[in-house]
Amino acid sequence: LLSTLFGMAFQNINKGVAFTKIPIAVVDNAEFKKETAFQTALASVSGGSSSSQELFVVTKESQTQAENDLKSAKIKGYILFSDGAHVVVKESDIDQTILKEFVNTALQTEQSVKTAISAAPAAAQGILASVSNQKEYLRDVSPNTSKPDDSLTYYYALIAMASLYGSFWGLKEVCAVQANLSAQGARVSLAPVHKLRVFGASLCAATLVDLISILLLIAYMALVIGVKFGNNLPFILLASFAGCCTGVSFGALVGAVIRKRMGLKVSILIGLSMIMSFLSGLMFNDFKYIAVKAVPVLAYINPGNLIADAFYALYYYTSHARFFLNVGLLFGFTLLFYLIVYFVMRRQKYESL
Repeated sequence: LLSTLFGMAFQNINKGVAFTKIPIAVVDNAEFKKETAFQTALASVSGGSSSSQELFVVTKESQTQAENDLKSAKIKGYILFSDGAHVVVKESDIDQTILKEFVNTALQTEQSVKTAISAAPAAAQGILASVSNQKEYLRDVSPNTSKPDDSLTYYYALIAMASLYGSFWGLKEVCAVQANLSAQGARVSLAPVHKLRVFGASLCAATLVDLISILLLIAYMALVIGVKFGNNLPFILLASFAGCCTGVSFGALVGAVIRKRMGLKVSILIGLSMIMSFLSGLMFNDFKYIAVKAVPVLAYINPGNLIADAFYALYYYTSHARFFLNVGLLFGFTLLFYLIVYFVMRRQKYESL
């Protein structure tokens, strides 16, 4: 149900981020008309030339008209040449920042060209040619052919929460072998089979049931909602299995270590599971990065983050190093939790049953 609501909420989330050209004005006074180099630069980013990199929609106005348009929000800002270039804005936002950066860059380039020509007048033509034929030496390279998608963080965090909720299976199996917590536990303690052998078999069954439920969730997300998981099915199964093992073992740990009433154990599981899910980006995806930046170790000790990050690494990165790191840590936590459970439960004895 929650994944369905996510699908309804996020279906158009990436369609509203397209860049729109910024409306600005230039005060068409005598000083501006002398700035031929700046006019050329402005035309190159406003549809005044054959350039496809259009940033602005430019209108030439009087200063009074520009001020009125700025007050009525028809433009984001205007450029005024009065003993130098000035950018006049009403507020500070991304559009205004782009305008300021453009003006600063254009004026700095113009000043650099003037300085170079004054130092070497004979090379003036070559300097101007180099400015007009600038080369880009940096190229954006994606680590994968997959496009970044912020909405996927929510879905992967939801899988992490579902995996952590497998802890209720682990808690149930611990209570089922403890004679002081259930009638079934009393019968198991009297049975001519080692209690830990019965407990191990029960945990394997619980993990299998939990894995089936997680795979059904992933299948629903992929086939019905259209969530992307990549094309490596064996690794998807491995990540799902690692998450289920960690979830069930976590529940077993709480059930074995906390020697209080069942209601308290359930409350602890719900509270810790939701905290770990929150830190993995379930309620607010940016908080995942805020938390990791503030406390970097959270990226490695939060099972919820490890589960969600394993799926994202599988979808986005061509290298599987990050994926195997996450899965390896999940299996490491599983082993640690079960070792603690083993040493706690093997010492339990009862005076009477």
